Amino acid sequence: MSEVDIGLVRRTRAENPGAISEALASRSRRPLLAADGKMMVIACDHPARGALGVGDNPQAMADREELLRRLVAALSVPGVDGLLATPDLVDDLVLLGALEDKIVVGSLNRGGLRGASFEMDDRFGAYTVDGLVRQGLDAAKTLTRIHYDDPGTAPTLESTAQAVSQAAEAKLPIMVEPFISTGAPGKISNDLSAEAVIRSMAIASGLGASSTYTWLKVPYVPEMERVMTATTLPTVILGGDPGNDSEGLFADWAHAMTLEGVRGLMVGRSLLYPSSGTTEDAVARAVEVVHG
Repeated sequence: MSEVDIGLVRRTRAENPGAISEALASRSRRPLLAADGKMMVIACDHPARGALGVGDNPQAMADREELLRRLVAALSVPGVDGLLATPDLVDDLVLLGALEDKIVVGSLNRGGLRGASFEMDDRFGAYTVDGLVRQGLDAAKTLTRIHYDDPGTAPTLESTAQAVSQAAEAKLPIMVEPFISTGAPGKISNDLSAEAVIRSMAIASGLGASSTYTWLKVPYVPEMERVMTATTLPTVILGGDPGNDSEGLFADWAHAMTLEGVRGLMVGRSLLYPSSGTTEDAVARAVEVVHG
C-alpha cells in the first residue's frame, strides 16, 4: 500500500489553503478517453453521502487516512485513467500529487441522505458545473433517483436538467447515474430489473436543453444486451457494493465491455476494499477488463 503524507495535507489546509487551487490549475491533463476509446475510473463519492460501509463493515470508509492511502494506491496502478470524487477528496489527492495526467470527474453529489425524512430530495450539494470549469476538472457526475411516489423527485429532475444544460453549454461531459427507486425513507431501494434500468435511462437521456455532452452511468443487470440497446449515449458501468462475489463482478464487467456503447468502468468500493487480495491487485484486474 502506498505511503501518503497526511501531515502535509493537514498543514497545507490550515496554513496555505490557496495551494489547493494552485495545484489544480497546474496539474497535467489528458483526454477523457484513453487511446483505445475506453476509461477505467476509480469512484469515491459515497462518503459525502454518509455511506461509509463496505460489505459487512459499516465503517469501512470512515478512516480518511486509510481511504486516501487506498486511493493513491489505486490511482498509481498503470492503466487507471482517473478519479470520480467530491471536492474534499479531490483537494486532498491533488495535494498528494495523485491526479497528474488523470481525468477528474467531479461529483455534484445528491442531498438525500439514507434514513432522512428528505431522503429523496436529491438537490446537489457539492460541485457546480461552473466550479468544475473554473478548476479545470474534466467532467461532472450526478446521481439521479426517480421515485414515482415521492415529490422529492420533481426538484431532482429539474436540478439535473439544469446541470445537463449548463454542462452542454460549457462543453463539459456530464455523467448521469439514474435509478428507478421505490420504498419509504430508510427503506429506499433501487429497482435493478432490466425494464427499470431501461426506463431510467430513457428519462435521463431526455433531461436538459441538449444531450450532446451527456453520458450515462448504469449498473450491470440481467439482460444487459437489451439494456444497452436503449441508448446511443456513451455509457460506463458502475460498481456497487461487492458483497462476497467479487468473481461474479469481474465476469459481469468483462461481459459489459463487449457490448456496443459501453466505454468503461467507474468503480469504487469493490476495488478499494476488495474481499480478498490488495487494492492494487483488484484495480489491476479491472484495468485488464477495460483495456486488456
